[in-house]
Amino acid sequence: MSAHCDSHSCSILPDSVPDSLQPTTRLSWELGSRVVDDAEASLESEWYRTAGGWRLSVYRVTNHTDILQLQTPAGRELFYGVTQAGFSSAVSALEAANSWCRISA
Repeated sequence: MSAHCDSHSCSILPDSVPDSLQPTTRLSWELGSRVVDDAEASLESEWYRTAGGWRLSVYRVTNHTDILQLQTPAGRELFYGVTQAGFSSAVSALEAANSWCRISA
């Protein structure tokens, strides 16, 4: 796993996720699942990692904030907050990665 840090926090993202997804804030499972289940959160895109079975769902929760929901191959859910601009710049890394495929919008 690689550490992604900024001046306020340090979160660990799996090595399978492109390094360009930073800075991130790790959310507890309880908070993350509540936020993405909220009626105001909209699913922006879903990605699947063919090598290893990871799934990445991206939810827009405010005008400037996205929530990343990572599902591990074992089914565990991990949640991270990321700026919308931060994720937008990382999309090209996901699209360029041979192991990641977009499965919805």
